Amino acid sequence: MNNRINPSLLYSEIKFHASRSSGAGGQHVNKVNTRVELRFDIINSLVLSIVQKEILMRKLSTRVTKDGELIIISEKTRSQHRNREDSIEKFDDLILKAFMVEKTRLATRPSYNSIKRRQKTKKLHSLKKQNRKNPDL
Repeated sequence: MNNRINPSLLYSEIKFHASRSSGAGGQHVNKVNTRVELRFDIINSLVLSIVQKEILMRKLSTRVTKDGELIIISEKTRSQHRNREDSIEKFDDLILKAFMVEKTRLATRPSYNSIKRRQKTKKLHSLKKQNRKNPDL
């Protein structure tokens, strides 16, 4: 079953909120709402299936509130428009990574030569340590 989704399908359910940003910008920071907060309600989404909602809740658990709302904040630039675009890019990345299927690791064994090399270096290290000891007289 394919659980992938195009993040642009979710844009209709995104809500934005602008507020005053901190950091550099001088008086401009104190007057203009440039910080953008993107909010996406995973639980009440009409676009996502139940399985997709569970995947997002599990994989994005550190970024989701108790109410099931994904919050992304951007205050990178001094422009509200650019911060809005930045928050959308972050949202896209998060959604795509959440639905990416990880490859299962295949168990492998070390080669014969790698085992012999390791044993040889261990032996040399042991000899080096033994040579540092005081000789018994």
